[in-house]
Amino acid sequence: MALLERVSTLLRANLNDLLSKAENPEKLARQLVLDMENQLMQVKTQVAIAIADQHLLLKKKTEQEELQAQWLRKAELAVNKQQDDLARAALERALSHQRMAEGLAEQHSDQTSETDTLRAAYTRLRQKLSETQARVELLTTQHRRNRVTQKANAAQAMLNSGATPAKISQLSASVKDGESRSHAARVLLAMTSSETLDERFANLEQNDQIEALLEELKQRQPRLT
Repeated sequence: MALLERVSTLLRANLNDLLSKAENPEKLARQLVLDMENQLMQVKTQVAIAIADQHLLLKKKTEQEELQAQWLRKAELAVNKQQDDLARAALERALSHQRMAEGLAEQHSDQTSETDTLRAAYTRLRQKLSETQARVELLTTQHRRNRVTQKANAAQAMLNSGATPAKISQLSASVKDGESRSHAARVLLAMTSSETLDERFANLEQNDQIEALLEELKQRQPRLT
């Protein structure tokens, strides 16, 4: 049946191979999970239908066997009453119900095999789904960590090469999610607070010049009045 063919295709799929070749492994993995969940629901429904049909066939087979037994008893009664024609008619009916019972028994056997196949497919697909869900969760975590690492590497490269205000602005604009924004903020803070030795000495010299000029103005003030 087409459903089992689709399930078989999903079960045969090599998840690692598919993901390694995909442009967007995370998106593909999530789509596979959705497909498996959909197929699992369909297989579950078919299993329930197959079990119901199996029970129905068994019930009908039992009914035919009971009818066969009833007509055999009637045939025996007719023989005891020396009613051979009536006995023959009863035996004919008994044979008819016997053939029906045998046909239903064969159908029941086929239905049992199909039910067992569907049950096995359902079990394997449910296991495959569980494995895929775990793989998707791991893959998602890896991708998030990779994105953070890439942003960190980009920031470090800017630090190593001497980041300009324009580069700092580009870095801030490229960070979109909360985690990356937080990381970028820490990078920018480190960049603004990490002054070079030349800058620190230049600031000290400028402060000294300002203080000297201020003192000079104070000393000149009395002479101006």
